[in-house]
Amino acid sequence: MNVLITGGAGFIGSHLVRRLVLEHYASISVLDNFHRGRRSGLADLLSEIRVLEADVRDADALQRALRGIDLVYHLAAQSSVISAAADLNYTFCTNVAGTFNLLQAAKSNGVRRVVFASSREVYGDPHQLPVPETAPIKPKNSYGASKAAGEAYCGAFGREDLEIAVLRLANVYGPGDTGRVLPLFVERALQDRPLVLYGGEQVLDFVWIDIVMDALVKVGFGDLISEPLNVGSGKGTAISGLARRVVEATDSCSRIEIAPCRQAEVTRFVADVTRARQMIGVQQPKDPLFGLTELVEHARHQISLSQDGALVVRALAANGA
Repeated sequence: MNVLITGGAGFIGSHLVRRLVLEHYASISVLDNFHRGRRSGLADLLSEIRVLEADVRDADALQRALRGIDLVYHLAAQSSVISAAADLNYTFCTNVAGTFNLLQAAKSNGVRRVVFASSREVYGDPHQLPVPETAPIKPKNSYGASKAAGEAYCGAFGREDLEIAVLRLANVYGPGDTGRVLPLFVERALQDRPLVLYGGEQVLDFVWIDIVMDALVKVGFGDLISEPLNVGSGKGTAISGLARRVVEATDSCSRIEIAPCRQAEVTRFVADVTRARQMIGVQQPKDPLFGLTELVEHARHQISLSQDGALVVRALAANGA
């Protein structure tokens, strides 16, 4: 089977590439514009995959990339709520028009199945927790709106002989992520800098990256699941409790500070994961933050490498190199 992963150099994408390559699932192609994704995350796999530097906003590039492809994982997106609000045009063109381009190319090239990575942001701020897949789609921000639009296009193309599977991901965490709440907390705690809580009353659903990989593999290679599936831990974590856990796990002296809430952000979400458990057998751990220790050690190692690199640069500069 020939598989294309859009956004394959990003956080979730690079984990999926590694999973499929190491378990010999398929012939893998990666399409990424490297706006956020990093080539370094795939460096040790380059001899086993095909990397295409292209943008999902480029319909012609997608038509070429999808020739001979059986399965597409569509992960390419502007994936940050705050960044999406700061650049509405890029968010729309990438997340909405890019998804439309991808679906058109998939249909015209005879792709069998597309797996679309949606988000819990499509629900907005729900009235009740946990949130089932049947809850109203009421996005609160431009990122959520773009994912809801992407789902709508998936639904339309799914009625035209193209298999579509949709996963609504909660707050995914794991090694290699940057710029989101948990990696930011860990990075700042390792440097004894303050952890800033915007509002401080959020309750969110954090899910370890390997659980998301299990779900992606099962919906891609198993029987078609035509209904959207929530992928989360099914448990809520208070943001204040998360900050305390990070301080403890890093043995940090960081202070916890409260700042005004950011209006674009959803303040409470816990996924109802019944459907995912029943349909694809995804199992959730008792502690959703069970991977925190591994995340901290990875971040500590990355900071050490960065510091070593800076020392080498300074030494070379001092020697006139």
